[in-house]
Amino acid sequence: MAKHQTTSVEETIASEQSGGSFRPAHSALPIPELLAPAGDWECAKAAVENGADAIYFGLGKFNARMRARNFTEADLPKLMESLHRRGVKGYVTFNTLVFANEMAEAEQYLRAIITAGVDAAIVQDVGICRLIRQLSPDFPIHASTQMTITSAGGVEFARELGCHLVVLARECSLKEIEKIQTGQTDAGCRSQVAGCQPGGEHNPTNHPPLPLEVFVHGALCVAYSGQCLTSEALGGRSANRGECAQACRLPYDLISDGKPVPLGDKRYLLSPQDLAGLEVLADLIRAGVASLKIEGRLKSPEYVANITRVYRRALDKLGTRNSELGTDAITEDIPHSALRAPRYEIEMAFSRGLYTGWFRGINNQELVHARFGKKRGVYLGEVTRVQGGKVFVHLLAPIKAGDGVVFDAGHPEEKEEGGRVYEINVGQASRLSPITQHPNRVTRKGETGRMPVPPCEVLTFGRGDIDFSRVHVGDKVWKTSDPELDRRLRQSFSGDRPHFQRPIQMEVHGHVGRSMTLIARDEIGHVVQVESAMSLAKAEKQPLNTERLREKLGRLGGTPFKLGDLKNILEGDVMLPSSELNRLRRKAAGLLDALRAQPKRWTLNPRSSRGNEARFSKSEIRNPKSEIDRSLLTSAATESELVVLVRNLAQLEAALRCGAQTIYCEFEDVKKYREAVALFRNVRSRDASPSTINHQPSTIWLAPPRIFKTGEEWILKQVRACNADGYLVRNYDHLKFFADCRCIGDFSLN
Repeated sequence: MAKHQTTSVEETIASEQSGGSFRPAHSALPIPELLAPAGDWECAKAAVENGADAIYFGLGKFNARMRARNFTEADLPKLMESLHRRGVKGYVTFNTLVFANEMAEAEQYLRAIITAGVDAAIVQDVGICRLIRQLSPDFPIHASTQMTITSAGGVEFARELGCHLVVLARECSLKEIEKIQTGQTDAGCRSQVAGCQPGGEHNPTNHPPLPLEVFVHGALCVAYSGQCLTSEALGGRSANRGECAQACRLPYDLISDGKPVPLGDKRYLLSPQDLAGLEVLADLIRAGVASLKIEGRLKSPEYVANITRVYRRALDKLGTRNSELGTDAITEDIPHSALRAPRYEIEMAFSRGLYTGWFRGINNQELVHARFGKKRGVYLGEVTRVQGGKVFVHLLAPIKAGDGVVFDAGHPEEKEEGGRVYEINVGQASRLSPITQHPNRVTRKGETGRMPVPPCEVLTFGRGDIDFSRVHVGDKVWKTSDPELDRRLRQSFSGDRPHFQRPIQMEVHGHVGRSMTLIARDEIGHVVQVESAMSLAKAEKQPLNTERLREKLGRLGGTPFKLGDLKNILEGDVMLPSSELNRLRRKAAGLLDALRAQPKRWTLNPRSSRGNEARFSKSEIRNPKSEIDRSLLTSAATESELVVLVRNLAQLEAALRCGAQTIYCEFEDVKKYREAVALFRNVRSRDASPSTINHQPSTIWLAPPRIFKTGEEWILKQVRACNADGYLVRNYDHLKFFADCRCIGDFSLN
């Protein structure tokens, strides 16, 4: 019996170490990783203590949020140890474009990152992906949303670069995410069939789908990430270098046919509402998304704590239903009634208005309300009267003394009145008042304009806090501060004791006359085994049943752990003193903590004697043609050439009249390309003398749309059917589609 028991323990540990953890009998969808932002140490702690599975953070250079406080190279070892001891991963954002003269410094940063045991680097620059693979064959790379990946082809290109995960562009809808997943699966199935041909060699492309990550909450850009040049054009601060000036948050005038268009209070034409994907979490889980990312490395620790906690609770609720009932449990989105409380918390954290972004498709009127481009908070209602230092409001949301409010007169670019509420009283009811609705909501067809309203509340402020001459009937009132909520949020990550504990599994083995064995394992895969210092005795009164074991072994306060599943495999009625159970529990927790604290050891190749610049073999260079276009190389080696880009037929005619030799066409309507190519050829054929400059023939090149999404191959076929001299390659799908054509890599390719 003793021999059988010992073997059972060893088999249990071996099974766990090989991935044989406890699994439900039914099929369950995996719950995505929750990835939170960390602009500094305090934000990192706020994320960890409120349930983030991973954080992402930047260093002093090469990250897209240079205005954040960020971390230093010297911080990395301590930061990663503290994260790993809490079961949290840490990803470095290396998500800017890197210039050739910065490659040596980039390599130094990457070596420090890899050595510190960082879990992955989030990368935009294709060259940096290749450099990382030269430095380390196993260090994980995450393709940044700055890569503008919107299709299964883009995901496959990221795989070829050595990426382990892809952060999709925020503009992908749920249906498009599902298509990308399906495209990956179909490609994998085709690879398996090809790889198993009788007598054929194994196909190296036989691989599982790459995990996909999406942004689930936070600020939205009006342009595709990685493609916006507005900040650079207006102020010389490039978003691709981490210096975005947020030009999209400014008010603009609208000119149509040379005449200004009256906009009223809707002048923030380029400022989207903030993304809030809480109500589509179930859809994202069903779509197979592996990681949900919260935006906000420039936000406060309270924001990080707030948003992380809201999404942690929602995911845990969905996860419980999923694990208990299987995939059928996740068939509906979170009901709106369950979103009211978290919506208040989300709006108080930071809100320019909340919307599901592009997840449910394109709706520009809902995406951009255009009334303001800055934080507001919770909408309280409209001012109905101002009298004697008091403001009357029909409140749509709760407010209490000490909360802060701002009065919105429709001119957010000007100074606005606001302050903390001193006192709240109930005023008189009015007869009929206009329907008070959220200012960002579109009025539905059939709604009447007036309705009875309850008695209004009277807000009183401190003497001198408000200039009441600047507050008017009809002004919108926003709650911008809730000190009580802020205090609760700060308490959630204050002090040294862990607030958020992650479950560990335990099982106990043993019988009378032998030591008790306690096996503990965490969700990461660490397994420890401890033995009691004394033998189990026969229990006369209180045997170690599962309930008693859970009460003793579950006392994990002050540790990063809480007791999850417990398996009692003790034989017969046995007992062990409480002091020994406590010792076993403490020792097991300590051993698990020590295992977690060990830094990850990635392979790091030694420095090359050939210098620090990126070096690639011929096989590493993606060249779709059998040989490089020699005419392009010759032209580049001699002297500069003027290339003219035109956006319509009139511009093309003007360029031809001026004798332009190389013309790029970038039309809004690709159906016009056939006419453009015909016009170009007709004009050149009428020339009396050869159209050459330095013996180079004149050429016309067509630019496909910069963004490609799954199912849009028909657009590329239209472009290719025009039989131009060549094509501008602008994304990864173009590389594949125009592989047999003459191509030039456009600036947007990376």
